[in-house]
Amino acid sequence: MLQRHPAVPQPPEVVQQRQALFDMLKPVALNCQLERFGEAHDGGYLMCGNLLDKAQSGYSYGINGYDQWGCDISLKLDLTVHQYDCFNTTQPSCSSGKTVFHAECVGATAETVDGRVFDTVKNQFARNGDALKRIVLKIDVEGAEWDSLLSAPDETLEQIDQMSVEFHWGEDEESHWVRDDKYLRVVERLKQFFEVAHIHFNNASCVADLEPFPTWAFEVLFVNKRLAVVDPSRTADGLTPFDAPNNQSIADCQPKAR
Repeated sequence: MLQRHPAVPQPPEVVQQRQALFDMLKPVALNCQLERFGEAHDGGYLMCGNLLDKAQSGYSYGINGYDQWGCDISLKLDLTVHQYDCFNTTQPSCSSGKTVFHAECVGATAETVDGRVFDTVKNQFARNGDALKRIVLKIDVEGAEWDSLLSAPDETLEQIDQMSVEFHWGEDEESHWVRDDKYLRVVERLKQFFEVAHIHFNNASCVADLEPFPTWAFEVLFVNKRLAVVDPSRTADGLTPFDAPNNQSIADCQPKAR
């Protein structure tokens, strides 16, 4: 359950790290026509619809028993989407699409923890015969995304045409922030391969003490530099008509225009 925390004083080094991460995640204007795939609210993700046509396989990590994103992608692109979740092993339905459910999670290493199987992005691509294919991917795994992406080798990241990531951060009692530079290292690495096309903040995790972030969970769309054409004459759009609050019953908390 996402919770709101009371405001607490923040150590200067934590504030500086958060500002650096916020700046790194600033979207740039691209040759991207955004479309929404998945649910109308939580479970929906924006992708560049005009840059999906070369993808050959899809991966949906963290589905919790439903995956309209995977079904929509499969139907639009006529490809197989592999769905992964080892906590909720309910297999989602997709009557007209091609989806394959795996009762397994993604992680930094291949291991079994408390009876749950984890494996790496690289190994999962290979096991499904996708080691050389171009991939479209969504990952929403409640914090495991950081280590999973940090451990992915260059050649695996290079395969991914587009990737929508819902980032979550861990916390300590003082700052609600993991006290190391992992977050910065992950985003720095991803930006070697991808441009940031869009960001949307999850209003179910709004909190008052994470400035400049309004939330501790946020969805970021990455587009591979093979496909992305940056237009330096324009600034990236903020919220679009395709964006929607994750929780429609509470107030939104997107940041002011940057």
